[in-house]
Amino acid sequence: MSTLTQIQLGESLPEIQLQPVSRMDLIKYSGASGDFNPIHTIDDEAKKAGLPGIIAHGMWTMGNLAKLFTSYYEEGFVKDYSIRFKGMVFLNDVVILKATLKEKQEQTLRFDVQAINQEGNVVLKGEVVYYLY
Repeated sequence: MSTLTQIQLGESLPEIQLQPVSRMDLIKYSGASGDFNPIHTIDDEAKKAGLPGIIAHGMWTMGNLAKLFTSYYEEGFVKDYSIRFKGMVFLNDVVILKATLKEKQEQTLRFDVQAINQEGNVVLKGEVVYYLY
């Protein structure tokens, strides 16, 4: 499938596997987002908060999930995006991004989306509504 106009119900977009989460990824995201909560960058602070180690920002994971649709920008746009955080993403986790078409009505495509860690645990799931031009 090379365009979203050709996708059929139940088909999935090509999965994206992110590089292992690095501390630098989270430091950069802290600066870009303005979220400087130390549980995302400082081991001791994460442990003080009762976590086993630093965790990625939930919005970092959500933002990466949008990469599934960037190669289709000439065909339309993400009209709506709703997610639910289901688990934490830790340093060195490898996150796999997935999207499956669940509904197609004229120019509107509705996808189930999820981010899954290397252990097969869903860390984020939701829905993307994509509108074709």
